[in-house]
Amino acid sequence: MQRWRGQDEIPTDWGRCVVTIGVFDGVHRGHQELISRAVKAGRSRGIPTVLMTFDPHPMEVVFPGSHPAQLTTLTRRAELVEEMGIDVFLVVPFTADFMKLTPERYIHELLVERLHVVEVVVGENFTFGKKAAGNVELLGKAGERFGFAVDSVSLVAEHHRHETVTFSSTYIRSCVDAGDMVAAADGLGRPHRVEGVVVRGDGRGKVLGFPTANVAPPMYSAIPADGVYAAWFTVLGHGPVVGSVTPGERYQAAVSVGTNPTFSGRTRTVEAFVLDTAADLYGQHVAVDFVARLRGQERFDSVSDLVAAMGADTERARTILSAR
Repeated sequence: MQRWRGQDEIPTDWGRCVVTIGVFDGVHRGHQELISRAVKAGRSRGIPTVLMTFDPHPMEVVFPGSHPAQLTTLTRRAELVEEMGIDVFLVVPFTADFMKLTPERYIHELLVERLHVVEVVVGENFTFGKKAAGNVELLGKAGERFGFAVDSVSLVAEHHRHETVTFSSTYIRSCVDAGDMVAAADGLGRPHRVEGVVVRGDGRGKVLGFPTANVAPPMYSAIPADGVYAAWFTVLGHGPVVGSVTPGERYQAAVSVGTNPTFSGRTRTVEAFVLDTAADLYGQHVAVDFVARLRGQERFDSVSDLVAAMGADTERARTILSAR
């Protein structure tokens, strides 16, 4: 898969393509429907399929300070859509100037002149251009003028717990915020992942008999609600074996998210106790895939009570993950 950053990286001799457009944060089941439709259209026409996304998140530019919690990094997004058959991952820098493009200029300059689109696949609620004035109807009329088709895809929804749930990034963020990792995974089609670099903490876990990897995620990462979770832990990359952990292989883990109130902590952390390994993980780029919440954050009256709870958490995590 080719990866382009900005319109200037589009080759001048670029041929025709099918394109799907959106932020695609999460690459959730709704996004997967769009992407599958676009890939199928591209293959049936015998031309490449381009996924066009934006960085930073448009909300941060339109309303500075309102950047939503990020479900997936750009790198993770690219990996996921490549697995689905996307040929080109195009990241358009969302700037103040880009935000001012009228829908007409957006279509003509980007879709027609630069990408030479034959078909555009978008969600039925897709908007674009200055003040989000463009919509699917306007895009369809432009397609009639410039000779490209428009496929408007309905939102993906299912009936859950006596209500109809529409899969969207906003809905999945709410599941993550609530610590409902089962619902989040259902909407994503896989467990919610938090990536980061393992940094040095206060070393208290090792003293207590539960040495943890303190994961420092990127800014804006969607971190689950405070509590303890069963999760999969993976050292990313394809480098040499690190201690007794093999990069790319996932390991069972019990993960604590919160401020460690038993010790009057104030800093919110993500700490993973990786089962069945004593590898030195400092400095490693890792992924934590949250599977289930074991309990909420608690303040214990004594260290011995905390240690007993950590032991029980570890066994529950092992039981849950061994059944997967």
